[in-house]
Amino acid sequence: MASVLTTLADGVRPELGRNLTYGLLDNLGRAIVTGRFERESFPTEAELAKQHGVSRSVTREAVKMLTAKGLLSARPRQGTVVQPTTSWNLFDTDVLRWLLERQFSVELLKQFNQLRVAIEPEAAALAAQFAGEDDLQRIDQGLGRMEAADRGLDDTLESDIAFHVAILRASRNPFYAQFRDVVGTALRTSIRFTNRIKGRTASVADHAAVRDAIMARDPDGARNAMRSLIGDVLDLIEEKGDTAV
Repeated sequence: MASVLTTLADGVRPELGRNLTYGLLDNLGRAIVTGRFERESFPTEAELAKQHGVSRSVTREAVKMLTAKGLLSARPRQGTVVQPTTSWNLFDTDVLRWLLERQFSVELLKQFNQLRVAIEPEAAALAAQFAGEDDLQRIDQGLGRMEAADRGLDDTLESDIAFHVAILRASRNPFYAQFRDVVGTALRTSIRFTNRIKGRTASVADHAAVRDAIMARDPDGARNAMRSLIGDVLDLIEEKGDTAV
């Protein structure tokens, strides 16, 4: 796929402004995460502008955004340098997407689901206590989409994500709700991986157990049902991960 960053042979340049900046951001972010700059220095803004045929203002903005994500830092007399992985903002959806798009890591997938099991069961318990009627309707609609996907009438991946994101929102806790983009981004990889191992889509019955407990205003039941659901995913990764990549 031709990069949006290059000057096209026919003289037609991509739309200037934010699209060009985000194109450079995506190109550089992916290069950093995949280790391109482990053995070479990160280019200067002038070098980046020349390499990609963009203005200095575009490169400056892209570098600033990568710095905010923890991938770069600007140091006096040292220029712009790539930061170690421990400094990266793993809750940034771009960073997480780049990580998941590089060489597949079962360990990263396991760590993500360990985070989920610490967050989503409590979000489900909160939803059972505080969800409004609109929240409950979205959860039910998410499950309905999963049921439709089982019949080939909806997208299995998107319906599963919609269900989990609806529960995070239904917690009525803005901190839990903030995880919706992270969960949505990482679930795309997690669900594809586990579905490939199982040879089938996620269990609608297991998800229905979470929905039913929330509808019944049963926090402990919702928490346990969600913990069991994600625990099964972790068990599957532990058992099959080494042979499934």
